[in-house]
Amino acid sequence: MTFDFEPYRPRMEESRRRLEIARSFREPDRVPVTISTAGSFYTRLFGGNIRDYYVDMDFQLDVQMKGLKWAFEELGDDRTGAGTNVDIGPLAEGVVFDLPIERPDQTSPWVRHALDTPAQIEALKVPDPATHPGTQRVYRLYEERKARVEKLGLKVSVGGGLQIHPPLSAACAIAPVETVYALMYDDPALIRRLFDKLLETFFRLQDYRDRYFERKTTSIGLADDNSAFVSDAMYQELVMPYNTAIYERYGEQDRYLHADGPNDHHFKTYADVMRLTSMDMGGFSDIANARRDLGGKVFFSGGLNCRDLYGTFEEARPAVDRAIRVGAPGGGFALAVGGETYAGVNPDTLVKVVAYAKERGRYPIS
Repeated sequence: MTFDFEPYRPRMEESRRRLEIARSFREPDRVPVTISTAGSFYTRLFGGNIRDYYVDMDFQLDVQMKGLKWAFEELGDDRTGAGTNVDIGPLAEGVVFDLPIERPDQTSPWVRHALDTPAQIEALKVPDPATHPGTQRVYRLYEERKARVEKLGLKVSVGGGLQIHPPLSAACAIAPVETVYALMYDDPALIRRLFDKLLETFFRLQDYRDRYFERKTTSIGLADDNSAFVSDAMYQELVMPYNTAIYERYGEQDRYLHADGPNDHHFKTYADVMRLTSMDMGGFSDIANARRDLGGKVFFSGGLNCRDLYGTFEEARPAVDRAIRVGAPGGGFALAVGGETYAGVNPDTLVKVVAYAKERGRYPIS
């Protein structure tokens, strides 16, 4: 489908300015509202099969374009651009390391865990993105999407490429989670060797991506959900050094972190040691803890959990009120659904939440 985004350019620019003010820890006219609606949510919204979204690239493009139209015409949040991307789902590690993939109906695909013994971990090889067939296929999909968008005359950006999670979460994507956590305590030397391989893989993929798109990455975001389930002491010992290495190499300007949580016990480390510039606090952390530890140091978004939005607007309103009351004063905050907006979220409730937050979140906050 086609959709003309030009009439919404002034609104996107207004949203960009609002977010810029909030990111500088000042109070704009109102709290920015940024809702992470994406493929699975849109597919369910339009009555499709989520499995097909990740398999049929023409169907995926159609869903994404319909989703953007819905976001601008119905949702009305503070998004600052319009784009399409090649969305393979949570499969990057499976693609890079040639692992089996499951594709059940009506849900996202997933990687079948394949590393469960020390011997398998030691045997894991770091691939070369330039010659690795799976990686090259993802880049071909990008070129095909770009050509398709141009042929259809769609005035949207096109995103693509391939990157894995940072080492801990990448390890939990290719090995049973309990195995990874147990090795962190029982055999830290082995887990470091695994993390070393995953960090090298991350570097190779990012450097290849930069060469492919002829650019230098100076702002980078990481998605590290699995850090929530280790102590802060263990995080600083075995996880933080790897994440920090990525930020130091590619985060000269901005260091963003998404972590579903509960990550409250890491907030001070994120702000004072790692010096993040922005964070999606996820849906399972307490916004009061985020305000206490991140406030004035790290721009953070969140405050809502998907479970707040499965029911009616009246059921959701107390969570919205608390998020704005606690998170908004002084700026440095955007109201958001922590993490991804799940397919089961009530779209009518979501639209009403955005409209309500745009009124309720006007500064000064009462």
